[in-house]
Amino acid sequence: MVVDRLTGEIRDAHIFVAVLGASSLTYAEGSWTETLPDWLTYEQGLSVRAVSERLKLSKTTVSTYLLRARQAGLTVWPLPPGYDDDAAVERLVFRRVGRPAQDREEPDWPLVAREIKRKGVTLVLLWQEYRAAHPNGYGYTWFCDRFLSFQRRTHVSFRNRHEAGAVMQTDYAGQTVPLIDPVTCVITPAQIFVAVLGASSFTFAMASLSQQLPDWIDAQCRALSFIGGVPRAIVCDNLKSGVVKALWFEPTLSATFAAMAEHYDTTILPTRSRRPRDKGKVEGAVLIVERWILARLRNRRFFSLADLNAAIADLLVDLNDRPMRHVGKSRRAIFEEIERTALAALPTSVFEYAEWKTARVHPDYHIEADKTFYSVPHRLIGRQVDVRLTHRVVEIFYDHVRVASHMRTSQRRGHVTVNEHMPKSHQRYANISPASLIERARKTGPNTAMFVERLMVDKPHPEQGYRSAMGILSLARRYEHDRLEAACDRALVIGAVTYSSVNAILKAGLDKIQPTTGPLKPTPAHGNIRGGSYYQ
Repeated sequence: MVVDRLTGEIRDAHIFVAVLGASSLTYAEGSWTETLPDWLTYEQGLSVRAVSERLKLSKTTVSTYLLRARQAGLTVWPLPPGYDDDAAVERLVFRRVGRPAQDREEPDWPLVAREIKRKGVTLVLLWQEYRAAHPNGYGYTWFCDRFLSFQRRTHVSFRNRHEAGAVMQTDYAGQTVPLIDPVTCVITPAQIFVAVLGASSFTFAMASLSQQLPDWIDAQCRALSFIGGVPRAIVCDNLKSGVVKALWFEPTLSATFAAMAEHYDTTILPTRSRRPRDKGKVEGAVLIVERWILARLRNRRFFSLADLNAAIADLLVDLNDRPMRHVGKSRRAIFEEIERTALAALPTSVFEYAEWKTARVHPDYHIEADKTFYSVPHRLIGRQVDVRLTHRVVEIFYDHVRVASHMRTSQRRGHVTVNEHMPKSHQRYANISPASLIERARKTGPNTAMFVERLMVDKPHPEQGYRSAMGILSLARRYEHDRLEAACDRALVIGAVTYSSVNAILKAGLDKIQPTTGPLKPTPAHGNIRGGSYYQ
């Protein structure tokens, strides 16, 4: 048995005798064990790990032997001339040597932090560059540990302790749930919306088909209805549907999102881009929902959004009623205790979803909204107006004043027009129809009404007789009603149902001559007239 005077380890000497038989290096009472790692390293080129496995020594012991050899200048094998066994053992064993002087100059950590953000740069590369400038500097493990410590000192986390009723944070989970169409078998990923109150961590979750503006607004409203009150602020992500321009100091909300906040009398606070800590409460709630709700639904198949939301609602009750480990109370208990009374009351009416858009008034004093044309006052031709569309009403605003309102129609490419929006010259022709023209003619007399009706009946399309009928009605402004009645009667008798005939009758005064009402004279005989019997 041999005791290592450097490490205190006990080893069998016969293990080393066989290895050193060909090296001619001997030393009494086992002192040769100090130089065996040097021989394996420099003669056979083995690594520290390989030497450690070959000799059944720890890597620390092998590294210590090699360090002492480097300190003694024994870095080649066999030993240089002038080194006998006694001198080698004296240099390696009995001489106390220390670690080499180490370069304790630390790297420029701010520079390292900036460089690590560049694409393709790693800590290994930065450490290699550091060691190239400081060969006796620190190792890679120390380099990583000190850099992590520097990041922790410079990136201090702010623990935001929310007051009761102060904030509700909302976001979408990254995980989705597949919805299967029972008819087409098409799979649609359902988006999971999560909302959480800041003080009590009271959580709400639901599924929607998309993250578009209608689903985003609907989820916000359902979350407020679920908690039964309104917080002073809603902290949300910079979702494109709700936030038009994501500026930290002056974010621009979509008109619909801003209208929702005004309806509930709350404030919308979008977070900074790529700053999840600004809404850390809901980030944690998303993780909890994924673990305690979505993970439990992973083996179920859903064929409708209603079934999925019903399953989420059942598990949500268990989530809010389960006691929290470090608090000892459930989320619902804390909510009922400190936060329910701190919330503002919900408005009496439900928020009506409406989309906003801008439009320019066409030369025919109509604007286009959802592929349908709606009229506005003709004085706004060429102006840009704001349009608010709900599922029932289309409202048009100019300079923040409502100038028109229409019932929304599903007819595409149709026109919805109000008479008051037209110029005076257009209003006269606005409500023209066969019935309206006949009714106006009836005010003059029955013959005039009958004549106007014949004007439109004799045409392939009634609209082709509108202008002639308007001409007959205009004669009532130049002639007395009795004369116009007589002229229309005469025109009907002789079969001249045109505006020109009535006008000529009035000009010639033929309306004052009664038409002949006696029996018709027989047709005189003539060789070219065959008579009615010819066609029998």
